[in-house]
Amino acid sequence: MHETRELEVHGEAVLVEVDPEPGREGRAALWPTVGEYPVYDPFLYSTMTTDHERNRRFLAALAKLAPGRRVLDIGTGEDLLWARKSVQVGARTAVAVEVIADAFRTAAGTLETIDERDLITLLRGESTALQFAPRADVCVAEIIGSLAGAEGAAAVLTDARDRHLAPGGLVVPHRAVTLAAPVHLPDLLPGQPVAFAEEALPYLQHIFDWHGSPFDIRLRIENPDTDAPLCEGRPVEVLDFNGDLRTQQRTTTRMAITRAGHVDGVLTWLNLWCLPDEEPLDALHMKTNWASIYFPLFDQPVPVTPGDVLELAVETALSDNGIHPDYHLAATLRTTGGQEHHASLTSPHHGGPFRANPLYRALFPTA
Repeated sequence: MHETRELEVHGEAVLVEVDPEPGREGRAALWPTVGEYPVYDPFLYSTMTTDHERNRRFLAALAKLAPGRRVLDIGTGEDLLWARKSVQVGARTAVAVEVIADAFRTAAGTLETIDERDLITLLRGESTALQFAPRADVCVAEIIGSLAGAEGAAAVLTDARDRHLAPGGLVVPHRAVTLAAPVHLPDLLPGQPVAFAEEALPYLQHIFDWHGSPFDIRLRIENPDTDAPLCEGRPVEVLDFNGDLRTQQRTTTRMAITRAGHVDGVLTWLNLWCLPDEEPLDALHMKTNWASIYFPLFDQPVPVTPGDVLELAVETALSDNGIHPDYHLAATLRTTGGQEHHASLTSPHHGGPFRANPLYRALFPTA
């Protein structure tokens, strides 16, 4: 069961398909992706500060790298989380940077109340536009998206390495990889309508208001059925924050289908290393605030059997803001019966088409 709701975006009505059933622990849900946009609120911050899997990895890295060093915390949030943790584990000082006005104001109030306030300097603005000295020895940045680079980590941390880190300085996290696998969207939401969760509507409203008009926003799947992917995930985006970090890249991968089903798109998810020698955080198979992103490709589901092959090219290029990447996907599905199915999708950070393919026309009906 689903319902049609109405948003008003700059005086224009936008209809949205909604699943009205209340969210509950472990239930799959469709959301707009949120991390790339200035829509953070106490609820979103709380999902990060209570994320045990994420936090223990960042804290272990800081406990190893921060003692006796200067730390830069980019995107510190309203809790100043990693700036505070850094000085608690022995950092000499920490500079905390936050660009969102509401989060900065809350962080400023928090700073006045904590024991570590004399060791932390809070700055408002984009790290790419700020100047400060001395340079840091360690940069910690929780600006990794469910799609690894979507929040601008490559551009922001390239700049941090060039301008804010001392020679030999290190970045936490160490590495982030986006994996992809072919899927059928209804299999990710078993027994549920393909419609946005009701709790997600305010964020959809905020993002459209921020941009000034609706657009085909990327689709975040919370708690997807982990049996839905039709093969193992393959890397389609690689960010080596302490190595060859590229702001633009193109990856081509070949995925051999291992079980019968249908394919209408790909599911992407995050693998993350805070230290180089640890087992990665796997956002599809571990409990964490990072979700998965679904990209629609084929207008109609394509039946597949083991041995069929999906060739997928994923290209990232910086959007017109110079920070957040746009993504372009091109796919060829070859069946063992000799058929070929071609599809492509451009997913900009902002702007671009609205209702450009059947899925978005179903999610945002015109009547």
